[in-house]
Amino acid sequence: MRRRVAILGSTGSIGTQALDLIAANPDRFDVVALAAGGGDPRLLARQAIAFDVPVVGVAKAQAAQDVQLALYAEAQRRGYAQGDYRIPRIVAGPEAATELARADCDVVLNGITGAVGLMPTLAALEAGTTLALANKESLIIGGSLVTSAAAPGQIVPVDSEHSALAQAMRGERPDEVRRLVITASGGPFRGRSRAELAGVTAEQAMDHPTWDMGPVITINSATLVNKGLEVIEAHLLFDIGFDRIDVVVHPPSIVHSMVEFVDGATMLQASPPDMKLPIALGLAWPDRIPDAAPGCDWTRPATWEFYPLDDVAFPAVQLARRAGTFGRTGPAVFNAANEVCVEAFIGGNLDFTGIVDTVAAVVDEHVGDPLAVTGDLTLHSVLAADAWARKRATELVEGR
Repeated sequence: MRRRVAILGSTGSIGTQALDLIAANPDRFDVVALAAGGGDPRLLARQAIAFDVPVVGVAKAQAAQDVQLALYAEAQRRGYAQGDYRIPRIVAGPEAATELARADCDVVLNGITGAVGLMPTLAALEAGTTLALANKESLIIGGSLVTSAAAPGQIVPVDSEHSALAQAMRGERPDEVRRLVITASGGPFRGRSRAELAGVTAEQAMDHPTWDMGPVITINSATLVNKGLEVIEAHLLFDIGFDRIDVVVHPPSIVHSMVEFVDGATMLQASPPDMKLPIALGLAWPDRIPDAAPGCDWTRPATWEFYPLDDVAFPAVQLARRAGTFGRTGPAVFNAANEVCVEAFIGGNLDFTGIVDTVAAVVDEHVGDPLAVTGDLTLHSVLAADAWARKRATELVEGR
């Protein structure tokens, strides 16, 4: 059966790879909506014309005219006569992705980066659509708001680690799971002491040894904040306590995660580091797409190495556990403060170790506030905590 797909964040790394997969499998998918920030109108136009998409969304309202002109230019470049192609309807503004998440479709792939993905995630779940979730931040900051809105099986994880866990647990009973083991490449600074991390540059942090990702997630991988976020994500996706979720360093990034069962058996998912495999599963779940990504070459000798995480040099995972265990708006504060700090680091206004140090200061202040532990988690409280954390992180960065 053909699946109708809406892709949010279509011009980013996840979105472009998803469209490559769809182009290679035209008998399986139809693209019914594309949403992007608006920073690359020509790429969005190429995607829309190539897949004959009826509607596109741009978060920046001022980019709508640029997208419109780019659509006409792309159609002309392809040699279409006037009237022989469809110019899609354009939805512009901050709510564009949320509107498109409600599209009449089978799968919404949320590949947006950051906390702005929360409202589209909630909209897709409310619409009853399968949510292929690459935007981990929306689950992490939304917490019970997201999990309670989701029907069983409605969220399909697209993070490679959580896709691996989901695959390893297919057909297994939850009460047979002893622990989850999330693997980390260790990033470009694996093996360095905290003192050796003080002067690293954004360019060095962007040089990831195994994965090709966008700038924010690449920096998060270098600090291991990304792994901390993934621990919270695993807790929420699989309803496993934080004391039963471990992180190990696995530099080749071949084993994406492991599940240990109560009888001592461990199931793992292994494949070369390529996001097309978890993206394909997100789009087609529970089915697999043949040749979605290359497999391991078992004819060549190889070793798989695993190391314990250095929590002294990379304290982000322990900090994430603290925020996640606190619950409520703790994860939202952790994520928001980090987004501010990453932007400051890329802009040259914060040193590398200052990222997690500043996030820790904001989290400590929040969890020590008696008001933070009162009341149920609501959309208002999440958004208020997000805004407060961004403001407080900015103040701390400016004061360093």
